[in-house]
Amino acid sequence: MIKFSNVSLVYPTSTKTVLEGLTFSIEEGEMVLVIGSTGTGKSSLLRLINGLVPHHTGGILAGDVIVDGISTQLVRPGELAHLIGIVGQNPSTGFVTDTVEEELVFGMESLNVAPDVMRKRVEEILDLLALAPLRNRAISTLSGGEQQRLAIGSALVMHPKILVLDEPTSALDPIAAEEVLSIIHRLVHDLSLTVIIAEHRLERVIGFADRIIHISGDGQTVIDVPENILRKSDIAPPIVHLARALELDQVGLNVRDVRRMTEAVRKEGNDLPKIVKKSTPTTISISGVGISYGAHIALKEVSTTVFEGEIVALMGRNGAGKSSLLQSIVGLQELNHGAVTIFDMDPKNLKGKERRTTVGYIPQEPGDLLYAQSVAQECAQADKDNQISSGETFNLLKTLVPSISEKTHPRDLSEGQRLALALAVVLSAKPRALILDEPTRGLDYQSKSLLIQILKDFANQQGKSVIIATHDVELVAELADRVIFLSEGEIVADGPTLDILLASPAFAPQVSKVMSPRRWLTVKDVLDGFEKNVDK
Repeated sequence: MIKFSNVSLVYPTSTKTVLEGLTFSIEEGEMVLVIGSTGTGKSSLLRLINGLVPHHTGGILAGDVIVDGISTQLVRPGELAHLIGIVGQNPSTGFVTDTVEEELVFGMESLNVAPDVMRKRVEEILDLLALAPLRNRAISTLSGGEQQRLAIGSALVMHPKILVLDEPTSALDPIAAEEVLSIIHRLVHDLSLTVIIAEHRLERVIGFADRIIHISGDGQTVIDVPENILRKSDIAPPIVHLARALELDQVGLNVRDVRRMTEAVRKEGNDLPKIVKKSTPTTISISGVGISYGAHIALKEVSTTVFEGEIVALMGRNGAGKSSLLQSIVGLQELNHGAVTIFDMDPKNLKGKERRTTVGYIPQEPGDLLYAQSVAQECAQADKDNQISSGETFNLLKTLVPSISEKTHPRDLSEGQRLALALAVVLSAKPRALILDEPTRGLDYQSKSLLIQILKDFANQQGKSVIIATHDVELVAELADRVIFLSEGEIVADGPTLDILLASPAFAPQVSKVMSPRRWLTVKDVLDGFEKNVDK
């Protein structure tokens, strides 16, 4: 179905080859996972499949890419629309209509699909992806996860032979991610749909993949079955790291297998003691907050308090109101009723430098904070605005993403690189509180570990606190002191991370599922329970 023949790619602004000498074939009905560090070329590989690279992006392409017998060099990407469905890292950039139902219909109208066929397909997709309640909603009012489901639906409704997905679960809650991946997996088996997925959260997708393409930073690739790739790869889900740390004979790819291998281990070791945090001053106070978008109620009488030194995670299903709550904290959202104070100030009254040094906010789309023509200009402007030494912002960025080029335009960065740049710019102002909406979208495991350490160091400073809204349960297990769980605009749980995550099978991290009923969330917790100084 897809054949790469000695493919090499280099972009005009790059000094190194993105992909080099890549040769492989993907058969019909195969599900292939593409992995690699942030910025190594995963998205470029996906866009080669339908010709977006180099037809729309520029660059020099050597070799040939054949899709269903058609060379992508000989046709425009639009001529493959009937054959290939593609969903990018940021779905919102691909929407062309105003409402959910119109977006599902648009592609079929472009291909002159009969009206009765269109109606039937739309109803199927609305039911398949649980979009029926949203069919008349304006796309601009959807949450990031709801938009991601819509983008996947817009691709599937075309009945393509090939589906190309770039981080399809990054904005989905664990339940929605499992549902979407299960649907796609069923289509692979029932309809011989060919699927290529690039994803950083391997714990979600590894059980569905037939093969893995591992792209390294030097343009080289390795292609093999998941067991062989993950036996050696530094990029691996938590249960693989757990198997290595416990020196198990095999590398398990799912919770059931590793649980069987660790039956004896679960009977040993000690549960971690409960951590009782000292009372600290209040930094953020939320009292009776209600927010509505027309007839849609986003938040209902939400009240909570964040304390100095805390890292608080907001969790819940897509559309639960997490982003609305964050925007109210930073003063970007009008409240129907209630009040928010941050360091005893009304966030809506904060302006200019006072705002930057009080609260740093990174939205779901970090590119909204970036406006310069290059990474270097963005960092230099942050240095100037925040009156810090030249190069300080860029040095912070390099710790997060070492491979980033200062000459690159921010819009040409990968999602993970763009997030890292926005984070560096915000941190350079040395704010007293950090508010992050889905901070690990596009980040590989190494970059996520660095982010965790940066946020922990930030929260340990006097007078600082952090709030993150995320669906990444592994991040929450490693980072958060406390979890606030939202559902339909209301707080349904609020407590220590260990208690909240262990009480929810759907939102529990992999290690806790393997080690249940032991009270361990991470590999480090397990090793600490055995008092072993084993490097994770």
